[in-house]
Amino acid sequence: MSLKVVRWHDGVVQMLDQRRLPGTVEYLELQTVEEVGEGIAHMAVRGAPAIGIAAAYGIALAARSITATTPDDWMEAFQKAKQGLAATRPTAVNLVWALDRMEACARRLLDRDGDFANTRSLLDEGLLAEAREIDEEDEWMCRRMGDFGAVLVPDGASVLTHCNAGGLATGGYGTAVGVIRSAWTRHSNLHVYVDETRPLLQGARLTAWELSQEKIPYTLITDNMAGWFMRCKKIDLAVVGADRVASNGDVANKIGTYSVAVLCHHHGIPFYVAAPFSTVDMSLRSGEQIPIEQRNPNEVLAVQGNRVSPHDARAANPAFDVTPHELISAIITERGVLRPPFTESLATAAAHPLERSETAR
Repeated sequence: MSLKVVRWHDGVVQMLDQRRLPGTVEYLELQTVEEVGEGIAHMAVRGAPAIGIAAAYGIALAARSITATTPDDWMEAFQKAKQGLAATRPTAVNLVWALDRMEACARRLLDRDGDFANTRSLLDEGLLAEAREIDEEDEWMCRRMGDFGAVLVPDGASVLTHCNAGGLATGGYGTAVGVIRSAWTRHSNLHVYVDETRPLLQGARLTAWELSQEKIPYTLITDNMAGWFMRCKKIDLAVVGADRVASNGDVANKIGTYSVAVLCHHHGIPFYVAAPFSTVDMSLRSGEQIPIEQRNPNEVLAVQGNRVSPHDARAANPAFDVTPHELISAIITERGVLRPPFTESLATAAAHPLERSETAR
């Protein structure tokens, strides 16, 4: 599958509207940074890496609309656009990571000597180039993760995954699903159990669709079936994505991930997390510090707009939960497979980043 979830075309950000999948493949044409922010907030695009990519393109779009005539005024407008995008999804750290990287690029360009009028054109082109580089790097890093993670998937294995961590959630290849894709290339002999992932059914709508496109055999199950299939020895390992990883290895991911990890622990099944290192937040000591996005209760009260609960029902709707590090067998990154104790392995990986030339190849 080669669909790009976010792309730049003739000064417009095109965003694949994942709310309409799998029935309709349609791109939104976004002409302002505010429209990009709405697309992120309302989950036309979702998945931590893809959100970061969308935000980077959103900043490139915003830069072209800034009418300031001095560097200070320009940066003030830039910061307003950045803050608006940063507020759209608070849990996924890739969003802030990408925005900070775009700001660093802007400051490098502003620090150059010369007439600001000339710098303006450099800003426009330089920020777009940086956004494209973030996009391209993500796909390369996901393929690298896939190669590392495929070694952990035995020939003939049955793999459980939760939510969607495929090409639709990234720059085109996937994190958890990227591991599955790479393992499939090696073995062509595995089976995937796909949690439907209530309340927005990202597993049923998106992961199942991606696996179908790749001709990878899968079985769709409801979230509350996972434990039974483990008890029946139908599942050999689980691999999921992540929206934020704390420095001790605690992981925030789509709601329901914690339940899968507990079930794996009880049944002695390896539980792996696949995430680019941009998802690691070394500033947080533990998952208790990760902000958990609270979404509209109507997503729980209804299924794709159809009310399924009494009219006086109230619902809670945390978008994510936190899986403690002691339930995680390994974290698969583009810097290698990191094992417990995660405080040590994450710190070592953080101290040895990949060179820009290596990630961009």
